[in-house]
Order: sequence, then structure tokens, then C-alpha cells
Amino acid sequence: MDSLRGRRSAAAQSPASQDAPPGRAAATIAARLTFDNVERLYGSSGALRGFSLDIEPGEVVCLLGPSGSGKTTLLRIAAGIEKPSAGRVLINDYEVAGPTRFVAPEKRNVGLMFQDFALFPHLTILENVAFGLRSLPREDARREALAALARVGLERYAGDYPHILSGGEQQRVALARALVPRPAVMLMDEPFSGLDVQLRERMQEETLRLLRETRATCLIVTHAPAEAIRLGDRIAVMRAGKLVQAGKAEELYRNPADLFVARLFSEINEIPLRIVGGALRTPVGVFAVPGLDEGEEAILCIRRRSIRVLPAGQGLPGRVLHATFLGDLALLEIAAEGFDRPLLTLVREGEQPERGAEISISVDAESVLVFPADTSRNSDGELISASPEMA
Repeated sequence: MDSLRGRRSAAAQSPASQDAPPGRAAATIAARLTFDNVERLYGSSGALRGFSLDIEPGEVVCLLGPSGSGKTTLLRIAAGIEKPSAGRVLINDYEVAGPTRFVAPEKRNVGLMFQDFALFPHLTILENVAFGLRSLPREDARREALAALARVGLERYAGDYPHILSGGEQQRVALARALVPRPAVMLMDEPFSGLDVQLRERMQEETLRLLRETRATCLIVTHAPAEAIRLGDRIAVMRAGKLVQAGKAEELYRNPADLFVARLFSEINEIPLRIVGGALRTPVGVFAVPGLDEGEEAILCIRRRSIRVLPAGQGLPGRVLHATFLGDLALLEIAAEGFDRPLLTLVREGEQPERGAEISISVDAESVLVFPADTSRNSDGELISASPEMA
């Protein structure tokens, strides 16, 4: 890092474009964001434990994990609100937090959007958006803030106060305020969690459009896998302060690193079985489990959507124990031959067999996942919740 001493972040040096077309966000020069073995300790407990991740300029990365996994702490460290206990944070390879340097938040060219939007109730909506432009002449700041409000469709509320706005409108004001300084890095802490489902999806689309237009590097914290899939170029999964796996959504779905990641991206049937004859021998196939010895336990994971329901006599025999209406789909609970516990699968509504019906099932063996039983526990030996609501 000695060769980097004195180098200014490209984000701090680069003027933003002044020539964005009307109705579009002005572009900035995106910056690389790097976490290098970052740790954060609170007393004897660690909120972050050796976290490393490199985010490309202009990339949108979603930080996914349950509550308490260290996501918000990582965001606060990137923004400069907190200092790491160890490790480094770099923007365009320039150290902004580490053992030898700490750059103040206002000098990082980083935008931060909080979960509760954090609008100032005593300021007008225009003054809220212009808050981060105090270094500009007043008229210039006003013009930039009005343009930002126009981009999110709220310029007519410029002289009003935040309390008159709906949740979605407040979210758009907070987004305009965060983007108007044209940050090279944008940090967002669960920005859609307080919105209802329909509004949330619309705001996700609008936010992603603005992020693409500004071309800012973006790190979005979420605990919802569907949101991460919708928004992220890549997804970084966290658990207990550590990075578990990072990659495109398709990679994490098809090749999850462990049972925890598999549960996030799929609704699965989990069947504990033991290694016999060097493999996991199941009614739907024989599967190798490297690293396990004879008699050790493994978890067979069958995705609900990989189970196909057939007429009796055309596959593995089974019987329908229960059917639950879910709108367009129905959830079937099936007692299948060779399995000690029922299997769950989904079929189209109106195509489900009656309760008690004798049927057959087939399973796509290529979609079956197998993990050692100990991957259902974290590094401290605690059982990891399946949390089906996250799937």
C-alpha cells in the first residue's frame, strides 16, 4: 500500500456529468469497493469475522443474510460511521479505513440510504434533497435538488414537508437525496422493508433503473432472497459475521456452498440418511458424499419443484396425505415409498389429486443436493434455522 500513499480516490477526484438528459439521473464515475479481511468486535463478540469481498465499479451487489449476521455493521464501516477493529476498506484501491488510515465519511464520496429513510421533518422536501449539497452555492444546490426530485417524479412536492408523503414517496425522496451528490459508491440498508408488497416491487424496479442510470457502485443490504435475486448483479450471503458464498443468483441456486445457502434459495425437503457402502442410497438414486465415512449422517435435499406427480404405477409409489390451496398452486404432502417422512411438492391449482389418492412421483436426480449433516450447524455448533419464510 506504500505506492498508494497520497493517491486520491478516483471517486473523489472525478467531476460528475453536468449534461444528463431531462428525466434521467446524471452519471458519475463508479468506484471499486473492497473489503479486505474486515473484523468488528464489540467486547468479546464479533459482529464481523474476517470479511473479504471485492465489488466492481458499477456493480450492484446484494448483501443477504438473517438479522444479526453483520450486514448493517459492514455498511456502516464502508460509510465511515464505524471503524473496523481489523482489516481494511478500500475505494479504488485507496485505503479509507484500516490500521494506518481513516478517511472521514464526508470525504469518501459514498451515499448512504437508511432503512427508515431518515428524512428531516422540519425541512421541506426540497431542503431534504439539497441537504448533501451544502458545499454548492444556494441556487446551484436548489437547481440540482429540483432536478433530482423531477427524476423521481416528486418535484410538485418540493415546498411541502415529509409527513404528507406516503411510504413509497418518502422512499423516493430519500433515494433522490442520496443520489443527488452523485456518489461513486451507494450503500442502501434494507430500503424496501417498510413498504407493502406491490409498492415494494415497483420501488425496486424504479430504484434499480436510477442506479443503472447513475452507474454508481451499489451495495444493498437485504434479508429477502427474492429481493436479492431481483436487484443484484451478484449476491453475497452472510452468516454470523462471515461471508458464506458470493456469486450470481443462478450460481448460488444451482451450487449452494452449504445447507444454509440452499435453504435461502430453494424450498427443499430435508431427509437425514446415513452413508452405506460408501454412498447415500436413496429411493431416488445413489449419491456420493465426499469426506464422509461409512455410517456418518448426511442430509438429502430434494427441491419441492423437482418432484413431479404422476399417475399410479409410473414412478415411485406414493399417497397424497394432504393438499393445501395456495392460489395458483397447491402444496401436496406425499407419503412416498422408502422415505420415513412425507415429501412436499407444488402442483398447479386444479391439477392436484384428492387426499388419499394413490399416485407415483419422479425426482430430477440432477437437482438433488447432498450435504454433510454438520453443515446444518454454524461454526459455534448452533443449529441453523431453516427459515422457510426466506425462501
